[in-house]
Amino acid sequence: MKESDGLGTGPILYERNDSFVIEAFRCGEFDYLEAVGEVSEADFFRALVGKNVLHKLADTYPSPCKKHDVPVWVYLASDLSMRFHGVHPFHAFPYVVRSGGMVQAFGPEMGHKAVHPQTGDVSLACEGFNEKNTFDRQTPCDQDYLRKMARRTEPDLLQNWFNRDVVGIFKQHHAFDAEGIFIGDATYLFVPNNPNYENSSLMLFDEQNHPVDTSKLTAKERARCTWKRCYKLVSLIHTNWSAEFFLYAGLVVTAGQDHEAPLLYRLVEAFVEHHGRGVMKRLILDRGFLDGAQIGRCKQEWGVHVLIPARHNMDIYQDVLGLAEAGELSFQPWIPPVSSSKPIPVHRPPSIQKREEARQRTLARKKAQTPPPDLPDPSKVRVRSEIATVSRVETFSSCPIPLDVLVNRETYADGHTDYWVLLDTAPIREPARSRQAYGLRTSIEERHRQLKCFSDLESFPSRAFSLVVHQVVFVLLTYSLLQWFLLRMGRKELNPKTQTRILDLLRPALTVIIIYYQNYMAFLTPLQHQELVLTLSESARKKILAKTRRLRRSLAHALEHARPP
Repeated sequence: MKESDGLGTGPILYERNDSFVIEAFRCGEFDYLEAVGEVSEADFFRALVGKNVLHKLADTYPSPCKKHDVPVWVYLASDLSMRFHGVHPFHAFPYVVRSGGMVQAFGPEMGHKAVHPQTGDVSLACEGFNEKNTFDRQTPCDQDYLRKMARRTEPDLLQNWFNRDVVGIFKQHHAFDAEGIFIGDATYLFVPNNPNYENSSLMLFDEQNHPVDTSKLTAKERARCTWKRCYKLVSLIHTNWSAEFFLYAGLVVTAGQDHEAPLLYRLVEAFVEHHGRGVMKRLILDRGFLDGAQIGRCKQEWGVHVLIPARHNMDIYQDVLGLAEAGELSFQPWIPPVSSSKPIPVHRPPSIQKREEARQRTLARKKAQTPPPDLPDPSKVRVRSEIATVSRVETFSSCPIPLDVLVNRETYADGHTDYWVLLDTAPIREPARSRQAYGLRTSIEERHRQLKCFSDLESFPSRAFSLVVHQVVFVLLTYSLLQWFLLRMGRKELNPKTQTRILDLLRPALTVIIIYYQNYMAFLTPLQHQELVLTLSESARKKILAKTRRLRRSLAHALEHARPP
């Protein structure tokens, strides 16, 4: 065991060592044995403990308590387990820990299976971490302890912990790659229209959930808008050119009415201050973060190149538009990159080939019989994309440095053209690559959609601001740790998928028997375990039989004074 600097005993690490544990078992030595369905959550926690990540998180956590009857690492593991399963109400923790893999990951000293004497249900029996238990424990810690700990943690300290310490731990474990691509974004977190949601804002939104100003709307436009209560999440996300992972590298939760630009640039400043220059090299933003002075600071003070679109009413946009319409720019075609499709099997059995040929003939016949669809609106059908560059433009007056401009011209089927402009503090040497880089920004919208729809990011059980911030921080922490875990496993192809689908693909339908001995464990299939037992020597068999009987008698009385769940 390890001590974690006053924050409680460190997590117990059971390392897999099949040969060592099996050899001890052949000599009649073991500590505990159980049969489990191998689940991804247990592997997730083993990775956190094996790489000392959980211990580091506990050492730096801004705990509001001076004394810890329950170690901080247990609190963090329990909270991460809830978010891992997409569960946020703390009263659901006993059911999560009973069905999840957290206890399995930390071994029998955290808890083990037992039969409830009154209900006959298979439950958990846990020793706990203090001598204050009147009832037999069925969870490592009480759900009320988790709620009170989260409620009492200051929101500002919790966000600073994520932005400084958590991201620093990611850096220690080489989670940031050499490309240094970061995306800044803001999204609204909508809540019920209840004024008791602390620090929330009531705002008017249009049909696309964009905030609007009532003074600029007609009566007809105002009738289509809706008043909604919300918070705002401003975040920094790290990814690479292939969008193979998404790690949250900074966040702040605030009232919905607060402007996102100052908050985002403070996150960038804090990131460079805490984690050094050169980690963040490229920052991709949308036009909501347009601020000439701050864009200049990013390059001059922090060494970060910014790529951001211009608004149509800006002088720099009008200047390059004039050049384009006067024929002064040299446009070249831009073809969007094609994603690789699944490879077709080299060999197909003749029966499958014959069936596929028949299917294709049926599809062709049905297509010939189907009337042609209505033609799309020509004004919305894009037939050609072109790009051109203008170097060292200085008409963005509030920006202290010259900017390179990427002019994008879209031509539609009815003949009309549209322009949109990207501003870059870095020299644009490969125009197609710059446009492709900006395409990464839209991938963040899919991240937000997944977190809101599949991780219930904005489904807040409590109206206290400290618990709202706590939920956001731990959902994003769990998401980022899972992304890191998949990269470490070599399963980066799973990162773009939803968390539900990731768990479905990671969870094998395999039942294993785990033997624990001296902080080591061995995984055996039922047949392997049976063969091992049947080939034991007589002296080892007697020792194992005696130990098994002692364990069975102790487990029979494990929940005599169990509190009802």
